[in-house]
Amino acid sequence: MASLIENLIDVLNKENSQYQELIKLSEDKTSAIVNNDVDKLQDILGLEQRNIDIINKLEANREDCVKDICCVLNLSQKGMRIDMIIEMLSKQPKEQAALQDIHMKLKRTLDYLMRINENNKVLLQESMDMIEFELNLARNSVMAPQTANYSKGACEQVGYGSTGSFDAKQ
Repeated sequence: MASLIENLIDVLNKENSQYQELIKLSEDKTSAIVNNDVDKLQDILGLEQRNIDIINKLEANREDCVKDICCVLNLSQKGMRIDMIIEMLSKQPKEQAALQDIHMKLKRTLDYLMRINENNKVLLQESMDMIEFELNLARNSVMAPQTANYSKGACEQVGYGSTGSFDAKQ
């Protein structure tokens, strides 16, 4: 049982390290968004994808570890969480403390990553809004100017000036 817990702790430590890498990439992404550096942003997205692939593999390993622990304890894997395993380790304080420590580190890391990603989402939305505004400005500057040529019915008339004949008496 102790080796299963050690394996779980090891996998969680590796996951935490990968999420720390994602934090660095997300902070770089914030800088790239602010500086409007599209090339750097594309590079970061590629690195993020590779990191996420590694995290997915680690997550599968974590699920296997939990499955093995549940098999040894004759428990259902469905709905099993790390905090439940921590509670079950009350008779093994060393393993319990180590698992609780990495669990809390991972939670803090993920919370921080979520805040950075939410900030990046807001920055990207503002950037997209600014681009849309600039496109609208460009479109409107190309269009013919609108004049206030209204008839008695308040409908805009085609052309410039009135639709009547030229008044030569003035």
